[in-house]
Amino acid sequence: MEKIVYDFELYGKKYCLQTGELAKQTSGAVLVSQGDTNVLVTSVVSTEEKNYDFFPLTVDFIEKMYAVGRIPGGYLKREAKPSDKATLIARMIDRPIRTGFPDGFKQEVHVVATSLVCDGENPPDTISIMGASAALMVAGAPYEGPSACVRIGRDPETKEFIVNPTYAEDEASDLELTIAGTKDYISMVEAAADEVSEDVMLEAMTFAQEAIGKFCDEQQKFIDMVKPEKMEFSIHEPDPKVVELVTAHASDMDAAVNDADIDSRKEKIHNLKESITAEFSEEEQEEWAADIAAELKTLEKHSMRDMVIKTKHRIDGRELTEIRPLHIVADYLPRVHGSGLFQRGQTQALSICTLGMLTDAQRLDTIDPQTTKRYMHHYNFPPYCTGEVGRMGSPKRREIGHGALAEKALVPVLPSEEEFPYAIRVVSEIMESNGSSSMASTCGSTLALMDAGVPIKRPVSGIAMGLIKEGDDVVILSDIQGLEDFLGDMDFKVCGTEQGITALQMDNKAKGLSVDILSAALTQAKEGRAFILDHMLEAIAVPRAEMKEHTPKIETIKIDKDKIRDVIGKGGEVIRGIQEQTGAEIEILEDGTTRIFAAMKSVGDAAKEMIKNIVKEPEVGEEYNGEVVAIKDFGAFVRLTPGRDGLLHISKMAQGRVRRVEDVLNIGDEVKVKITDIDRGGKISLDRIDKPSVEGGDGVEYDVVDTKDGGGYEGRAKRRR
Repeated sequence: MEKIVYDFELYGKKYCLQTGELAKQTSGAVLVSQGDTNVLVTSVVSTEEKNYDFFPLTVDFIEKMYAVGRIPGGYLKREAKPSDKATLIARMIDRPIRTGFPDGFKQEVHVVATSLVCDGENPPDTISIMGASAALMVAGAPYEGPSACVRIGRDPETKEFIVNPTYAEDEASDLELTIAGTKDYISMVEAAADEVSEDVMLEAMTFAQEAIGKFCDEQQKFIDMVKPEKMEFSIHEPDPKVVELVTAHASDMDAAVNDADIDSRKEKIHNLKESITAEFSEEEQEEWAADIAAELKTLEKHSMRDMVIKTKHRIDGRELTEIRPLHIVADYLPRVHGSGLFQRGQTQALSICTLGMLTDAQRLDTIDPQTTKRYMHHYNFPPYCTGEVGRMGSPKRREIGHGALAEKALVPVLPSEEEFPYAIRVVSEIMESNGSSSMASTCGSTLALMDAGVPIKRPVSGIAMGLIKEGDDVVILSDIQGLEDFLGDMDFKVCGTEQGITALQMDNKAKGLSVDILSAALTQAKEGRAFILDHMLEAIAVPRAEMKEHTPKIETIKIDKDKIRDVIGKGGEVIRGIQEQTGAEIEILEDGTTRIFAAMKSVGDAAKEMIKNIVKEPEVGEEYNGEVVAIKDFGAFVRLTPGRDGLLHISKMAQGRVRRVEDVLNIGDEVKVKITDIDRGGKISLDRIDKPSVEGGDGVEYDVVDTKDGGGYEGRAKRRR
């Protein structure tokens, strides 16, 4: 294929699609760009049909640090495990692409998006979806395209929408809506928002759908230039005998599905599937294993959907808008900084909040301009939460995605660093799951933050909405459980406060999902969120005024910028000494803002007092308990505060004649002194309080003479007559 390049401009930004030069052994390869950000997206479609009961699609997003002119951190200096950001982008590409393949297509498909250049202005994620669509269409794959993705921001002053905003535009926006689909329907939605209304969100979705259509038109012009040959492929059709035998048990499946208890329902469905499978011979079971599994899933799916469409009741007997029973407990665990238990039906999340210094913020080694993250939300979904046996290991894509959604939902209500100078980590442990566990973790995390005393602006609740669509029949479900998610057409998660939406995430399997359907879902979700929030506020109404006993305390003081050197000391000697002596951790910013982090209040108070003593300008007449740190022939230097010494002259050490300083004082001795003089250079002269008597005590007369040490420290001495 010859090199083909297609440039176009939309909404004030320049794009390019290119093929025919790179990665020519793939099924299809497209270099896509926005500004100077370039992503190579490749597709490889195998020729062999797999005997699976699912569509084998794999999507990877590969971050290359050379794309931003950096060498990877760590020992190996090589890109290795994908970052959370890369994992989220891979999920973002997968979700709209997967729905574009026909049912029954069983050939393996691998899509790889590789960041080649990131210009620091234009993100690589949304254009990667356009590149994946184009790469599949260039390959001639049986893909229902073109499809595209746009991110919608909003100008904070003019309130005008921005298509695919730059990082700077996105940072200033109160809305970040990422939406993917075709000219005809929406397949994926993600959003982060600063408590925007449902009306604003719907207006943005409508605008985004129009923008997607324009990007699809431009992509089609590129495909028309390429003129790809259609790939030969087959759509797998199950053996008619399998369909006939399985379908005959429709009424049995209807009865098995109609059970509110998940354990009982699972057992009934499992036993029924086992008995149906046993009706096939061993040879047939081996030959048609994938077909039997797929048809049994279809049978279960049809029973669940048919029940909802016809009766408007659900498998657990609930009404369409009914929320499962709630059990909510704040302050669930002792000693931790904050905790909350949130249970909705048979889904249970225990969220734990931990507070730390801002230096504990996560460092990010990615191609993204963001280098640190102050708020971290981690979501864990162990096998036991669904009563299964499995291997525990690093978090999977689903866990990373669910944690990111809850994090996105809560960031808009967190206090600023100035208001609350802590790094914040919340971990949601899913103890039991039957759908909507990500929303349970959002609610549980709100409880944990409030229990920890984090002064969030407003509490956040979340709900997962579902959809059953058969032709023109559409049913929207509130608070979906696992089977309704697995066999339904939509998983639409909505998070927000009483004032507006903070996060959205939607995956759609149904063709023809319109903005009108999403509008109805948002309205129904708002009612559900309010119901859940009311129950949360019964457990804890406002963030606690006082932090827990075992929560580290951070106190912020401001010192003069000219005094920073005094507090730090030569080579950090002074600040290290304060930290070692008190056990506190100290952070000093360039503007003099000083944060003291301590496990106990008394520790922080001690460190604060030492810092204040250092920066405080000494005054004549002040008294100190000091330590002798150096001895000269003419006197002793006494440390008044870390980094500040004064001279106690030999004539001021005792009542009587002192022949040698060591006769009265030694290094390390504590001595009570008073400041008698501070010269223009800041040198401090001291007098000893409660002087001891020595040989030649009171009544001995002295002449006063001038002295000067080698360092130029002047003093006064007495010479005996």
